[in-house]
Amino acid sequence: MKRTKQIANRFREVILNGVWIANTNYKDQLTNITWCQATTKIESLNTIAALTFHINYYIAGILNVFEGGTLEIRDKYSFDMPPVTSQKNWEELLNIMWNNAEKFADSIEDMPDEDLDKVFVDKKYGTYQRNIEAMIEHSYYHLGQITLIKKMVLQSEK
Repeated sequence: MKRTKQIANRFREVILNGVWIANTNYKDQLTNITWCQATTKIESLNTIAALTFHINYYIAGILNVFEGGTLEIRDKYSFDMPPVTSQKNWEELLNIMWNNAEKFADSIEDMPDEDLDKVFVDKKYGTYQRNIEAMIEHSYYHLGQITLIKKMVLQSEK
């Protein structure tokens, strides 16, 4: 199996359909959350909505490079989420994330394996593979947070 196919599948696992590493994924954790639950603040923790926006921000930013654009994302803007004030807003954010995740995974899968070793935008950012793997690891990190915050939100509703 091509390396790019393997890496694309690892990315799909964390966002869309996997259970091997964390026994869950973003789609599983977020699909049945209401906008009120997604925006519930638990002490000083980020909300589920903010973490969802944050991960999608990076997926979309790297996807833009995959599609021939420039690297426009900046860490300082990665939590600048527009307000989620309705179920419709929440579902739009989720749909954007699922669509971006599919395009992201498809873009990886369509790459020749040798592109994984190419410089990503600038030498200081390392290779394509390094950035894709960082996206996967970053996603698992925040998936753990979302899972715990979800439990706290659901517990606070009892």
